[in-house]
Amino acid sequence: MLNDDYIGAGFGGRLKPGARPALILIDFAAAYYVKDSPLYAGVEEARASAARLRDAARAAGIPVIFTRVEYSEDGHEGGMFFRKIAALKCFVTGNPLAEFTPELAPLPGDRVLTKHYPSAFMGTALASQLMAEGIDTLVVTGLSTSGCVRATSVDALCLGFVPVVVSDAVGDRDPNVHAANMFDLTAKTAEVLNEAQTLEYFQGLAAEKA
Repeated sequence: MLNDDYIGAGFGGRLKPGARPALILIDFAAAYYVKDSPLYAGVEEARASAARLRDAARAAGIPVIFTRVEYSEDGHEGGMFFRKIAALKCFVTGNPLAEFTPELAPLPGDRVLTKHYPSAFMGTALASQLMAEGIDTLVVTGLSTSGCVRATSVDALCLGFVPVVVSDAVGDRDPNVHAANMFDLTAKTAEVLNEAQTLEYFQGLAAEKA
């Protein structure tokens, strides 16, 4: 009934992915995969999906952007965000939990963007870089659905990019929180595709270039 109510009110419209996408992989850090980490989220399947998407994007000539988080010891770069969430100390310079895991780490040619807030656009040059390259669509993967994935998707929409959230390649520490945020993203913010649909999208663009 909830979904019917939203559709009846006019939510859940479709956004058409464009011809010039970039793939962003948000914060695939060890902090979410090491089981004694305060941020451990049990999102191994999302990492595996994102790795396949990264390989497909590279094969199609689509820009690949990794984000990472890093703070000084006092966390001044993160302002109130760092004060709000004690677990962000995992990302203080030198903490191994801040590093990428071997299963999904940048390769030569991939770009790495350091951020300090939930959105990959906040306080970074991401928007201007995408605009300079004529990017019209941001394919979003990463962690976590309720935090940085959602914030990045909202900002992408507000800045005029089509946000495509890949349902198989995002995750959160609680499945109910993940589901609620995916519902909102679908209703209000993003085009939501699964991995297979996104791979088909990438392959179609590659075929057009051939």
